[in-house]
Amino acid sequence: MPTIRRLAAGLLSLFFVNAFATISAADIPAAPPSAPVAVQDFKEPIRVACVGDSITQGAGTEGGNSYPAQLGKMLGEKWKIGNFGISGTTMLKKGDSPYWKQGAFTNAQGFKPNVVIIMLGTNDTKPQNWKNKDDYAADYREMVETFLKLESKPRVYVCRPCPVIANGNWGINEPNVLELIPVIDKLAADLKLGVIDMHAALAGRAELIPDRVHPNNGGAEAMAKAAFRVLTGREFAPVK
Repeated sequence: MPTIRRLAAGLLSLFFVNAFATISAADIPAAPPSAPVAVQDFKEPIRVACVGDSITQGAGTEGGNSYPAQLGKMLGEKWKIGNFGISGTTMLKKGDSPYWKQGAFTNAQGFKPNVVIIMLGTNDTKPQNWKNKDDYAADYREMVETFLKLESKPRVYVCRPCPVIANGNWGINEPNVLELIPVIDKLAADLKLGVIDMHAALAGRAELIPDRVHPNNGGAEAMAKAAFRVLTGREFAPVK
């Protein structure tokens, strides 16, 4: 009898250990997409790949003050920013200048990023590209998944594009930008991605977008602050 009791007790104990382990694993929540990047988890500088078009590249700014450059200064030495913006590029594979075909796309992957910030869509609003708008979500998803599969396992953030002022320029227009935003939001929700709202950062601030499409230095600063807020969970405050 004592042997049977010990065996039964052992089996019961094993059952509760396994059950507790299963419940614990299921109950541990994944970090929400909006959670700040845990800087303390990285021994080396956190590598951030900024993917995008001319706005990311820095058109409209002066003195090397693109939003990625300003973001790098705000984040400091524990971060390393790579600017992989290419002027005129689209998310759409059938666009007139797909980002997919650019060397920057390959280089961004080779950067082995820990974080990827994607802002593509502005050039997709041009009439010649907009006719393929139904492919935007699928193409965007594929790009995100390409980065998610990297060995560096980056966190991916998608951006709501900057606002376009008045009638826009070069065929780029605000109505189509507004139509893309819910598509981007749905993708973020489906894939559990972080969202950086560059549109809200510049909404109602036409003086920061003098050519109606490209933010100037002040506009790029507002964008950098929006990215800083999402990546760190706090507002940027200059060191005095």
